[in-house]
Amino acid sequence: MFCVAPPELETKMNITKGGLVLFSANSNSSCMELSKKIAERLGVEMGKVQVYQEPNRETRVQIQESVRGKDVFIIQTVSKDVNTTIMELLIMVYACKTSCAKSIIGVIPYFPYSKQCKMRKRGSIVSKLLASMMCKAGLTHLITMDLHQKEIQGFFNIPVDNLRASPFLLQYIQEEIPDYRNAVIVAKSPASAKRAQSFAERLRLGIAVIHGEAQDAESDLVDGRHSPPMVRSVAAIHPSLEIPMLIPKEKPPITVVGDVGGRIAIIVDDIIDDVDSFLAAAETLKERGAYKIFVMATHGLLSSDAPRLIEESAIDEVVVTNTIPHEIQKLQCPKIKTVDISMILSEAIRRIHNGPAHF
Repeated sequence: MFCVAPPELETKMNITKGGLVLFSANSNSSCMELSKKIAERLGVEMGKVQVYQEPNRETRVQIQESVRGKDVFIIQTVSKDVNTTIMELLIMVYACKTSCAKSIIGVIPYFPYSKQCKMRKRGSIVSKLLASMMCKAGLTHLITMDLHQKEIQGFFNIPVDNLRASPFLLQYIQEEIPDYRNAVIVAKSPASAKRAQSFAERLRLGIAVIHGEAQDAESDLVDGRHSPPMVRSVAAIHPSLEIPMLIPKEKPPITVVGDVGGRIAIIVDDIIDDVDSFLAAAETLKERGAYKIFVMATHGLLSSDAPRLIEESAIDEVVVTNTIPHEIQKLQCPKIKTVDISMILSEAIRRIHNGPAHF
């Protein structure tokens, strides 16, 4: 049984003390919707700032009000031009630092480059680089949501609040899928089995795992760790000292571990960007007898022609949160639905600003 707070208490929950400034670091107006919703929930006006691109493509930020001694919250949603988005954020953070802000908190619902958090061959861990740049620019606290890997928090030397979108997605399943009790939670690969297990346990549902999918960039085969080497060395010091060869991996044929026949299949993941793996999973589930297929993800990047591919696929509905703006994709594909998570972000801002006495 849930207790509903009276309207007057609900209003009080969003009251913040003075000294809070809320900025949006986006020059793209389509990326400011989330910022406006957060400001409305907090009952504050958006701070006055100008963010724009010079004719030579340099980013310029002009803060048009005093931030001296104040808690500054900079909301940055990632646009398609991710590198410009990062520069806008870094320049605004540094501008607030040099303007004597008391604290500078970044609200970045989707942390860019989060997939590049492991060493790949002779590449680099870009998430670590980005974390260092943000801290160096002057960020004192970070609020984000569903990092691709929780270990990314360790790249920062400042506090990081990694919020979860799962309560909102679980609520959507319970309220918008009438016969969800006949559903099974599906992990499209063994790597996402832990997330699927979490959903399944909270909904009291079964779980299925698709194993043997096509090799992707997240695999160990491309990470450069060929030690021991794939081929036997002919220049060994002594025959008895030869390093044993590494046996290469071979993916088995696609199999579904778990029963999905006559059930609703709900595929869960943190990011949906390149939809090929989701489409392949949906086809496999259809072949195994699933009669409806939903995809639930926190971050809907939906790059390239993802909307068209989803529209033509066996997927019935794709549900994502508004951590990333995707209004254009929704116009192209009616199957895409949005869950608003501005409530949890505004509450995190309120608690950080007001302090523990107001939790």
